[in-house]
Amino acid sequence: MHKEGYIDVTGGRVWYQKFSEHGRGTPVLILHGGPGSSSYSLQGLKDLAKDRPVILYDQLGCGKSDRPTDTSLWRLDRFVEELAQIRQALNLCEVHILGHSWGTTLAAAYCLTKPSGVKSVIFSSPCLSAPLWEQDQKRNLKKLPQEVQETIQRCEEDGTTDSEEFEAAIKIFGKHFVNRLEKQPNWLEQKPAEYRNSEIYNIMWGPSEFTVLGNLKDFDCTPQLKEISCPTLYTCGRFDEATPETTEYYSSLTPHAKFHVFEKSAHMPYIEEPEEYVTIIGDFLQSIDSLIK
Repeated sequence: MHKEGYIDVTGGRVWYQKFSEHGRGTPVLILHGGPGSSSYSLQGLKDLAKDRPVILYDQLGCGKSDRPTDTSLWRLDRFVEELAQIRQALNLCEVHILGHSWGTTLAAAYCLTKPSGVKSVIFSSPCLSAPLWEQDQKRNLKKLPQEVQETIQRCEEDGTTDSEEFEAAIKIFGKHFVNRLEKQPNWLEQKPAEYRNSEIYNIMWGPSEFTVLGNLKDFDCTPQLKEISCPTLYTCGRFDEATPETTEYYSSLTPHAKFHVFEKSAHMPYIEEPEEYVTIIGDFLQSIDSLIK
């Protein structure tokens, strides 16, 4: 069964879809990356619906959701508020939360408001500290050919991150640390260009992956990770820009957290190793549900 619709949130309407077969498990709510991306690339997670309802949504300003022009909306606390409004509208009294990349920033910030009924949280390729993320990318860059490193550095310094040569250098970075598949799945190749909203990314993060200049610049919730009391799973790819070392470090700060590395993936194991990803996530969610009962 597949249902879709719109939910009113602060600043506009958000588009969501809900997949449910006959699974009676606690629903899982998926938070996409970005900021300013969409849930499009995560649609394979509907395979989790054999055990439970799966809800995907495009955050405000992204994908099929409204695109308001008020730039004051692009702040972490408003996205946290939006998440609470979605839970309320869909009557998700009990819920698992799965965040990917920036979605983990949002998931952590939300969980730290101590909402009731969050049965578990999954931090997939997490970004829980902007300073640590930046540090890791500087380290990752050093693993690339010298001319790629120089191009990225020069374009950042000159403010030419919208140039073709920067684009080409980023593609090489992506092949190493974002998605290592030689051939992308057909459906992903057809991804609509308008699904991204680079304005949100620029305001919150900045013009480039490697240097945080936006309003998330000082985000770092590592001191609070000990307060996350629900069962937690941290995952990343072996070659992930969200590095295994940092992801394991986050998990060490969280009580009773589990940690898993997808050995053949970079930042998109849900596309690079989809069956393995759905199995690991599904098994974790099932294990929590069996405890609840």
